[in-house]
Amino acid sequence: MKRFVLAAAFTAAATAGFAGNIEEPVIEAPVIVEETAASSSAAGVWVPLVLLAVVAAVIAAD
Repeated sequence: MKRFVLAAAFTAAATAGFAGNIEEPVIEAPVIVEETAASSSAAGVWVPLVLLAVVAAVIAAD
């Protein structure tokens, strides 16, 4: 029983000794993800090109 009480006392003393830290905590900066919007000018180029290809295919088929 004496060993159990002695072990409990040492455990309590050890946890109290390591309860705090004198160093400043390291706080990491939050990661900010910025989504880039797709350029609408690229989409505006594809539609006329596809229409031009369709018209050229119809003309070539005649």
